[in-house]
Amino acid sequence: MKKFIDSLVNVWKIEELRSKIGFTLLILLAYRFGAQVTLPGIDATQLGNLTNQTDEGIGWLINVFTGGAFSQASVFALGIMPYISASIVVQLMGIAVPYLQKLQKDGESGRKKINQITRWLTILITLVQAPGYIYNLNSTLPSEAFVPEFFSFFFLSISVLILVTGTIFAMWLGEKITDKGIGNGISLLIMVGIIARMPQSFIQEFTSRTTQANGSYMMIVLELILWFLVIIACILLVMAVRRIPVQYARRTVSGEFEEDSMGGSRQFIPLKLNASGVMPIIFAQAIMFIPAAVSGLAKESDTAQSLAGMFNDPFGLVYNIVFALLIIIFTYFYTAITVPTNKMADDLKRSGGFIPGFRPGVETGDYLDKIMSLITFPGSVFLALIAVLPAVVVSLLGVQGAWGYFYGGTSLLIMVGVAIDTIQQINSYLLNRHYDGLMKSGKNRKAVA
Repeated sequence: MKKFIDSLVNVWKIEELRSKIGFTLLILLAYRFGAQVTLPGIDATQLGNLTNQTDEGIGWLINVFTGGAFSQASVFALGIMPYISASIVVQLMGIAVPYLQKLQKDGESGRKKINQITRWLTILITLVQAPGYIYNLNSTLPSEAFVPEFFSFFFLSISVLILVTGTIFAMWLGEKITDKGIGNGISLLIMVGIIARMPQSFIQEFTSRTTQANGSYMMIVLELILWFLVIIACILLVMAVRRIPVQYARRTVSGEFEEDSMGGSRQFIPLKLNASGVMPIIFAQAIMFIPAAVSGLAKESDTAQSLAGMFNDPFGLVYNIVFALLIIIFTYFYTAITVPTNKMADDLKRSGGFIPGFRPGVETGDYLDKIMSLITFPGSVFLALIAVLPAVVVSLLGVQGAWGYFYGGTSLLIMVGVAIDTIQQINSYLLNRHYDGLMKSGKNRKAVA
């Protein structure tokens, strides 16, 4: 604990890092403030039905990713989810569209153009989602929730404009954090939104456990212990890598120091056990929304309604079996398109490196592809188990649904992944200035003359 406190003191000593952290906190505070501002023309005291709609199930998931703004009918009600959707679409289109493939190879200039395309696509997606959100408000809230003279085409137009502006502003805030703050801005906005829902969920669980006849404080303690164990498992999943040894041929260069450091040096290629992150869960979750949407179009069909009933229950057996299988499938798919083993082999060949026992080029690419396939299977199974764990704890331990979601799934993996990424960035600042990092591995750095 003393070393951790010393590390925090060291963080405060670095003026640049201190200003970056302060800027990041200020932006996050502005985002959370905007999430509490209700759309004009709506009575904030009449949002009970909308809150009930987001208490469990799919509505709860959407509300978590917007930090509660969805249930508040806030100007940030759509959050940055349209931006996430646009990023996924652009990334997938990069596989088939030659123009995007060319931009991906153009370095920094290409990246800027891709970002600009993503921003415009974000606006288009928000223009589609915003009227749907207003329609949901109209069908969910009582008529007295709306100021009568505002509920008109004028109200719809102004609300859509505000929602689009709110999403663009949230996107801008995230990019500012990335440029001038610490960590990935978009990911931090999502994480802060998730964390904002945690105290309320835990209070509900604590109240339920302490007021029920079969409840006790011991169950709360056991739940917290289990929760910390799950967090540790998520950290292991995010950090686990398979290290592939790489040998570099000895090269003759001037200077004794350079020759010792470069000649015949051995390094490693770290292949992540879960190279796809939380994207398979997001893809699978999107697919799981389809049955509910189809059932809404076929209300008179008993088969459609029974199917919707199974897929509308995130804690049901059928839902989670299908969910887990989709996660495993999408893990393989997303890993295949985001981990270019052939390109890694070509880059390794150009830099004069090779994997012992394999010829540079095609044979090395095939070997890396084989290794990725082997390690992706346990990674995908582990990811699927983490994703369905909330349903397990709700069914077996009787945990409240809102608190059960924090035992796994997208929310917990995002919190763990973003926290690790942010800590690693802070570590790099500390190590560059010869301080011990926040994490234990910081002590293993090489001495700098």
